Amino acid sequence: PAAGMAAASEEPSGPSAEEFVYGERDFILRAAGWEGEPGSAPSRFDRALLERWDDRMERGLFRYRLGPLPTRVLPGPLRLVAQLNVQRGTERRPPQPVHSLRQPFDPAAFNFTRLRPGEVLLRLRRAAGGGRDGPAAPDPLLVAINVSPLERGHVLLLPEPGRGLPQALTAPALLGGLEAALLSAHPGFRLGFNGLGGCASVNHLHLHGLYLGRPLPVEAAPARPLCPRRRLSLLLSGVPAPAFLFYAAGPAELPAVARDVCRAAEHIAGAGLAYNVFVTRGDPPEGAGAGRGLRVLLWARRPSFGAKAGAAFNVALCELAGHLPLPAAALYRDITEQEALRAIRQHLLPEPELLRLGEDLSRLLGR
Repeated sequence: PAAGMAAASEEPSGPSAEEFVYGERDFILRAAGWEGEPGSAPSRFDRALLERWDDRMERGLFRYRLGPLPTRVLPGPLRLVAQLNVQRGTERRPPQPVHSLRQPFDPAAFNFTRLRPGEVLLRLRRAAGGGRDGPAAPDPLLVAINVSPLERGHVLLLPEPGRGLPQALTAPALLGGLEAALLSAHPGFRLGFNGLGGCASVNHLHLHGLYLGRPLPVEAAPARPLCPRRRLSLLLSGVPAPAFLFYAAGPAELPAVARDVCRAAEHIAGAGLAYNVFVTRGDPPEGAGAGRGLRVLLWARRPSFGAKAGAAFNVALCELAGHLPLPAAALYRDITEQEALRAIRQHLLPEPELLRLGEDLSRLLGR
């Protein structure tokens, strides 16, 4: 069959993982409504992921038991979403020290070949003959629990861990993540990537997948075109952090977007900068009214090396997108939009430098 589920025997998934085979007919082109709205039923992918995730929580495979998290929208035009998650702040594995944007994979450090078999939920694989022209194909991805979750359903998406790839984004891995985004019917299922120097905590190639039941400002803010032929634009206003925006109106555009994002990310790293990536359903760059596709945001930032102590919160993909996981009740209660934006933007490039980088990316991708 074009899509289905079967037992998978590859390590480290072992007998507890199942292969989730999908085809283009499984893509959800229009996400369901938010919880409680008409048409909010989960997809086959959502059911498979969340049922297994809940099972692993009941079996005690996480570092802490995650219940409903206090959540509030901060007053202000951006409507940033703050969440209190004390346990993640105190019980997560300490992030690995990062000293270089080109740091090689270290098999002696913690990495995802050390996952316990029960931590792996699924192995995502696109069915053969999926209808694509050309050589682009996504990496099969292991879907594993994040043992220190931000929210229910927080997972890691891993290209074959045994390859020992460092945390540098590749087009096949990103393409697998983009396709996973279209397998979910939930409007708040987002994916992202933290690069080295951009708050990555493990130097082993992985993406994050996360359900959050709130809209975020990066989904709808209009953007300034940079290279229309490559669907590249610049988000400057109406968002917590200016970002380069790539847009795919449908599945056929995903391989080109994955390739262009990774070319741009490689250029950013070559310029001595770190980067983060965020994937969400959203409006076209010109704004609402033309249907919704996938927005892929790419942030360039000053790299942060060494220990990540002393900050009110680490500025990684969630914070850049407007979702603020906070480790302390007082901070959650008192933080303002202005304070959050100050903390986020201290890591970013000055606007003139960002605009020059945008010109460079436009020339690179427009060749």
